[in-house]
Amino acid sequence: MPVSRKIMICSILIMLSVIIILKTGSSEALNTSNDFDEYRISQMPETRFFDQYDELSAPEKTAVVYPILTQTAYAWGGIHDFYLGRCDTCSEIKIEEYYDPIFSVGAKSFRILEFLGYSVIDDIDIDKNPEILDNFNSIVLLHNEFVTENEFLAITSHPNVIFMYPGALNSKVKINYDKETMILQRGPSFPDPDTVNGFDWKYDNSNISNNTICEEWEFYKIENGHMLNCTPEDIIQNNDKILKELKRLAEF
Repeated sequence: MPVSRKIMICSILIMLSVIIILKTGSSEALNTSNDFDEYRISQMPETRFFDQYDELSAPEKTAVVYPILTQTAYAWGGIHDFYLGRCDTCSEIKIEEYYDPIFSVGAKSFRILEFLGYSVIDDIDIDKNPEILDNFNSIVLLHNEFVTENEFLAITSHPNVIFMYPGALNSKVKINYDKETMILQRGPSFPDPDTVNGFDWKYDNSNISNNTICEEWEFYKIENGHMLNCTPEDIIQNNDKILKELKRLAEF
């Protein structure tokens, strides 16, 4: 691991310790070292793999795609609320400017993969320049549920894509760059109640998204890569085996 990265992580851990002590009023409030470890990992899941950095670090020319459009869709008053019938006017929304990893995008996996040195690009990078994927041997998707047609075509034509979350490439949106908004074009039950996937993609696996236990997880083969058969958000910080297999698949 680069020295600068080690220094940064150590500094963050020290700051986190100070914050805990200040909040509790006493370092004795943490009864055991396990209390601190559990709290640290819950807040900073990437630190669980500090000692395994070299073993798990990103293969050369491998990128993870941050789901900025899905983050936007799941924000309050977003397209997800439109899907749920909570907002009739939320089929077009302002795209969020900054990354703010939340459960619905695969926050823990993103933090861990970024820490492990995976290159980071996002939906908008691909929509504007689909050829950007040609710079990478392997692409890792998180819960990239909402994507544009340009992005969908670029991802599905790349030779090695690893889908870490079920439900990716599920809803078709269009970006209005003048207004900096995204518009829902097609998705589950929209505009046709019989629609299952916004692109009629044959590999849609949204039906297994609720499997968050991942007891019998595996990456199964599809035409241009592999898909994980469960949602790993609740277990990824304690499962180096998934990260090892991810790295192996990315090194094809």
